[in-house]
Amino acid sequence: MASSTSSSSPASSPPLISPNSSTASMASSASASSVVAHGAVYVSPPYRSSAQKKLRAMVTFAPRKSLFDISNETSTSNQFRGFFTLFWISLFLFTVRTYVRSMETHGWPLNFEFASMITSDGLTLALSDAVLVLNTGLCVPFAKAVSKGWVNYHWAGLVIQHLWQCAVLFVAITWTFNRRVSGFLTLHSFVMIMKMHSYLSTNGQLGQANKQAQRVLAQLKVATDTVGGWDAALQKAESAIVQAESPVQTGTPEVPEDAPAGSTTSYVDARTAVTLRQRLHRAVVSANGQATTATANGVKATGADANVDSAFGPGGVPTYPPTSSEILTHHPDEAVAALAKHHVELERELTGPVEGKVRWPANITLRDFAWYQLTPTLVYELEYPRTDGIRPLYVFEKTVAFFGTFALLYTIVETFIIPLTPTPDQSFARSLLDLAMPFMLSYLLLFYIIFECICNGFAELSYFADRQFYDDWWNSTSWDEFSRKWNKPVHTFLLRHVYASTMSSYKLTRQSAMFLTFLLSAAAHELVMAIVTKKIRFYLFVMQIAQIPLIAIGRVPAIRRNRLLGNLVFWVGLYAGFPLLCVAYCAY
Repeated sequence: MASSTSSSSPASSPPLISPNSSTASMASSASASSVVAHGAVYVSPPYRSSAQKKLRAMVTFAPRKSLFDISNETSTSNQFRGFFTLFWISLFLFTVRTYVRSMETHGWPLNFEFASMITSDGLTLALSDAVLVLNTGLCVPFAKAVSKGWVNYHWAGLVIQHLWQCAVLFVAITWTFNRRVSGFLTLHSFVMIMKMHSYLSTNGQLGQANKQAQRVLAQLKVATDTVGGWDAALQKAESAIVQAESPVQTGTPEVPEDAPAGSTTSYVDARTAVTLRQRLHRAVVSANGQATTATANGVKATGADANVDSAFGPGGVPTYPPTSSEILTHHPDEAVAALAKHHVELERELTGPVEGKVRWPANITLRDFAWYQLTPTLVYELEYPRTDGIRPLYVFEKTVAFFGTFALLYTIVETFIIPLTPTPDQSFARSLLDLAMPFMLSYLLLFYIIFECICNGFAELSYFADRQFYDDWWNSTSWDEFSRKWNKPVHTFLLRHVYASTMSSYKLTRQSAMFLTFLLSAAAHELVMAIVTKKIRFYLFVMQIAQIPLIAIGRVPAIRRNRLLGNLVFWVGLYAGFPLLCVAYCAY
């Protein structure tokens, strides 16, 4: 019964790249490569191509550890780490005391009433969930059809995709009601639909980028024909780079003896070209934060391109010779240089943002999709920062933590929530007071199970290096800050595929996009509540929409400056929200 929203707020979201952003500004803000523990390497440009005129959210992945991970150095040096230990010891003693008192009173530690409710049709639930997951595998042939040009993603593919997603959700809801299986199936269907949407929309947009890249490349070849041909244009661009990097010389420059007749100082021999390409590519890698192969743009390297040896850039990241288009960006002809820059930008869009080893559509395989399904993220990318192996002890630690924390959660729900389920004849205030603490403890434990145990466990199994599934939401001073921090996977999905997507596709303002994002999130939460309680009341929907004016009030300077007061109001609201929803849906 989570009362919090996962929607994003534009005012404090990561910045968005305007369609008119220049390539230079992108390169200057690009992140450098880095090597982290366990062999994870990260080289990622924090932007998306402006070539398609698409407003894309800056959602990037980097090797990071979760805040409560015991292998995180910051958690072991935190001044309040002793309170974390105190919390778990106190909760353990409280649970043991509960078991002892139940044994003395009833003769058993727990009566397992809640267990019978959630496992009444466990086999049906397991089979239904397996069908749901296997159904998502149809994304691969669909994306393959789009890449082959058999289906035009805009707009036939989009219509098919959304009808398919709606059908999956409708079947999951109908099956949940008819077979009376757990609401988990509906929740998991939301996760699968978000993964499907991100996978298909990303590949669909990359398909459009690939078509545009081919058109621009054809235009670039035509443009080079007007200046002497492709090879001559490459040589002239190399000469321009050398002249720009070389010191100004006086007197008559010396021309090599083996230079063709009529050559000037713009002539570049093979050895100079090799050195130039190596130096140029190191600059490209340093500025753009990624490496691309010499044939990534579909044009085979000519002349000295074939003899350039690979080098290693910062952090041990392998580098490669620059592409022909990258060289042509320095051509003195403005038309050629502009087309080359446009093509380089499109190719960067089509290449994996980490190591640059994957180029669309090579990623559209069942193996890649299965890996993506195992990875705890709702935003699809061609590449993610990876670790170099699986630590069995780490997986064992998260497994033990999962079962131990789930036992604590089950004890609280079974002992302190179900027996106190409110009825219409009970005191409203008394019900709130009785349920406030159990619900808060349940929420904290459920948060730990999902984002620390399950997400980290699957991240380790899938070699996923970015473990930032949450931020310090407990320090939030406003509801928009909380919505950004407590559930990062859902927040990044809404930021890219709802908030930023609606602004670029439908030309919505920031305020309208924010309202639509909150509206979608509130509707999804209300749907889950309707399935769990078998009631349609819209209490949660109204509470979430009401956060929009509360966010505006929280941005008043007098309130924003008082962070202690803001954090106090946040915790009071969270404490009251859970029992209030329980009383509202159960008793009214």
